[in-house]
Amino acid sequence: MNPYILTDDSLTIVIDGKALTMRNDNANWQATLDALNNEDWDALPNLFDESKAVEDYFDAEAGVTVKDGAVFYTADGQEEALHGVVVDKILHFMRNKLPYKPLVRFVGKLANNPSRRAIDELYTFLEHKSMPITPEGNFIAYKGVKHDFKDHYSGKFDNSVGQTLSMRRNQVCDDADIGCSYGFHAGSYEYAKGYSHGGGHLLRVEIDPSDVVSVPKDCDCQKLRTAKYKVVALHETIETPLDEGIYGDYDEDYDDPYRDDDEIARENAYSDEQNEAYAEGYNQAKQDLGYGDED
Repeated sequence: MNPYILTDDSLTIVIDGKALTMRNDNANWQATLDALNNEDWDALPNLFDESKAVEDYFDAEAGVTVKDGAVFYTADGQEEALHGVVVDKILHFMRNKLPYKPLVRFVGKLANNPSRRAIDELYTFLEHKSMPITPEGNFIAYKGVKHDFKDHYSGKFDNSVGQTLSMRRNQVCDDADIGCSYGFHAGSYEYAKGYSHGGGHLLRVEIDPSDVVSVPKDCDCQKLRTAKYKVVALHETIETPLDEGIYGDYDEDYDDPYRDDDEIARENAYSDEQNEAYAEGYNQAKQDLGYGDED
């Protein structure tokens, strides 16, 4: 047994004579607790190596690798470093034990956007958070509409739930320096909810990353212009945004390799033996780290 100290905020454990510390915001936090509870001492050293953990999270076919601390995605023989926004999403998915395939699909669709500038602008937009990814690799944004579900600007476009609105990409303004111009608009939660008051509605809209054309610089880059979107739901809890992660159900043919029935049972059942092991490890770690006994 490796001596350790576990609190709500962190874990300190002695491995091969070296004290290693992990905070609870680490992507491997839950996996490390599982290894600790299962006394899987051999797995612990790699879990403290976050770069290796990212690689291990994906299978070989995903095309995701880590080099010199940067995360890369390879498709059609071309390798590209992933933006920090996508890396943050990867760590969030790992931390919450979510399947990785929606992320890979999202990155693939993003790479299919014909405009390098639009891709870079979309990263800035997604920094505003509360925009989860669908199992198909699209993302959810928000849109405020009038009481009759028509858009505020023209009053002509029907945004009832289930509607898909589209136009040719070359009809959408691609100049980020122009705040209001042609194209379908969607926004972050904070931006869009301001257009839903006075009897209006706040909607959730699904957008393919490859359809995004520009992100205007005004309004702190909290709105975008796209050639296409689908209205998927009325956001009824207007004072509460969506969580990050996956929106909707997984594909039927997708098998989640990270949470099976046995693992769920292990997470929910802590035996007396495990509790005793925890107490023993805690006390031994205090001695090894020079904390002494509690009064």
